[in-house]
Amino acid sequence: MSKRKTKPPPRPAAEPAGPATPGFCEATLIPFLARRSLMLAAGLIVLASLRIVSTYSEISPTWDEPGHMACGLQYLAQHVYRYEAQHPPLARVMSALGPYLAGARPMGIKNQDQEGVAVMYRDGNPARMLTRMRLGILPFFVVAALVVWLWGRRHFGNAAAALATGLFTLVPTVLAHGGVATTDMPLTACLPAAFFALLLWAEEPTWKYSLLLGAVTALAVVSKFTALGYLPAAALFAFVAYLIVERPGVDGVAAAAKARALPAALAVFTGAFGIWAVYSFSFGKVNAWGISLPAPELFDGVSFAMYHNTKGHAAYFLGEIRNTGWWYFFPVLLAVKTPLGWLAAVGFGLAAWWGKRAQLAYWMPVAFAAGILLPGMTSHVNIGRRHILPIFTGLAILAGLGLLRLLERAARTKWAGPLAAALVLWVLVSGAFKHPDYLSYFNELAGSAPERIVVDSDLDWGQNIIRLQHRLRELGASQVSFGDVNLRANHLMMWPGLPMVRNLDAFRPVEGWTAVSPTMWMLRKYGLSTRDLSVPPWWAYYRPVEKVGTLWLYYVPPGSLRQAMPGGR
Repeated sequence: MSKRKTKPPPRPAAEPAGPATPGFCEATLIPFLARRSLMLAAGLIVLASLRIVSTYSEISPTWDEPGHMACGLQYLAQHVYRYEAQHPPLARVMSALGPYLAGARPMGIKNQDQEGVAVMYRDGNPARMLTRMRLGILPFFVVAALVVWLWGRRHFGNAAAALATGLFTLVPTVLAHGGVATTDMPLTACLPAAFFALLLWAEEPTWKYSLLLGAVTALAVVSKFTALGYLPAAALFAFVAYLIVERPGVDGVAAAAKARALPAALAVFTGAFGIWAVYSFSFGKVNAWGISLPAPELFDGVSFAMYHNTKGHAAYFLGEIRNTGWWYFFPVLLAVKTPLGWLAAVGFGLAAWWGKRAQLAYWMPVAFAAGILLPGMTSHVNIGRRHILPIFTGLAILAGLGLLRLLERAARTKWAGPLAAALVLWVLVSGAFKHPDYLSYFNELAGSAPERIVVDSDLDWGQNIIRLQHRLRELGASQVSFGDVNLRANHLMMWPGLPMVRNLDAFRPVEGWTAVSPTMWMLRKYGLSTRDLSVPPWWAYYRPVEKVGTLWLYYVPPGSLRQAMPGGR
């Protein structure tokens, strides 16, 4: 009798897996960020503002601050704008507002830098005057952060807005230029405000948004003339994104343009009127063109800025000195002067954009950042990452989206939540350890000698004289050899509390203390030839005793030079 093989009973079918149980991030953290978005953003902005203000007493005047203030003071006190037209009035007026309200008035010196120095030192307390100057720039930092929050909230929700705002307030370069009386932070506030207003107007071309667009565009133009290049470029990239996503066709584009023709005219009129108002409704001859126009200072300034870019500006980068710049200057500086955790968050944000590329809103931060970076890469004036500082508003929104994406994936991917926390901690720690030296911040990629990469306003902009004064007092120094980049910075050698300052001679070593600026050394302006790079200065044969901020401090013992000479005793 044959045995029949019996089949084992079928296994019961596995029940379909249910949705992942919401974890801490989805159930608690993200809803908290959404509910308390404005409160969190306001708290982070206040905290960052306090960090900025706390640097005032530690950071000495940078090379550009006195001259900017002098131009603004002339505008406020004499209602003219004649010192220099290359930069528009808004930032300069705000930097001069505090001194003006405290009683400062022009002294009539022809050179704007010498005038600014004289005003700063007139009452014997340049530190107090410097604080008044810098407080006029602080509101622009607040506005820039609020624009990030408003933009993020409208298009991506409360949680993304809170994260983006917090990340913006943690960028060391943003904190640095929020704390100095120059033109870069005003542009960082007004340019993204104009772009955001453009987005609102494109969605709803009402008379209200037309007036808003014209007004904030005017503010962007009178904050810095690079707005005239960056804003159209960003708008062009946004329009290309619209064509890619919406595919309106020729008829759709024509219909949209027709519907917006009158609102656009209102926006243009409002912007032109606002610019003319900032220039005090002046009318006169444009020197570059030989014709009379409203606000001739505007057209003269734009012409001079274009000439400056064509001519170029001497700069040091990666061991080379050029007048015409490098196309990779800004990409490299973004890579080495931004916290790596912050850049990683931007990378996750770009991944989120690509995953949501069917939604037009996700293209806009990318369009804005590209509208700044790509034109910036064509510039012949490469003297600081500050010239593309507004890019961090768009990148902050991408970084916020990247962190939010990690938090949303935390319940399904074990590493996502801890990675998001690690990135935020990395950004926090890297910036906190650098306080108050946000201007000279470099990330881990730069190594221990960032002066080999870049100098000037990315590293050594005259900001360490107060620290040098304190250190020399501790050392009991009665004099120091020191020199700075150019004659307009000689006021740094007059700072109260410094010992007697001798001019530094690169060919003649001196005994005692010597402070060396890396910008001066790398740019070869200590009397050395810019072409004969084989001739080193005398301090190249010595080892610095220490670094005081970004300055190298050398000490040559008394009598040692005499002993080193033939026949010396």
